[in-house]
Amino acid sequence: MTKQCFFSQNNIQHVDYKDLDLIKKFLNPHARIMGSKKTAVSARSQRQLAEAIKRARFMGLLPYLSR
Repeated sequence: MTKQCFFSQNNIQHVDYKDLDLIKKFLNPHARIMGSKKTAVSARSQRQLAEAIKRARFMGLLPYLSR
């Protein structure tokens, strides 16, 4: 049985870069983006998520790396 996409399950249409609590769920402890196989996110949502994470990093809301 496959897991359903987190975003479609919770009826989230758009991933916002300012929603840091949501975005941090999809980062590993080293602040890297987890793969869609591990998170069970659809390809469309994974692209939106990656874009939101990169925007948040650029704006200084998220670190590029964590040690």
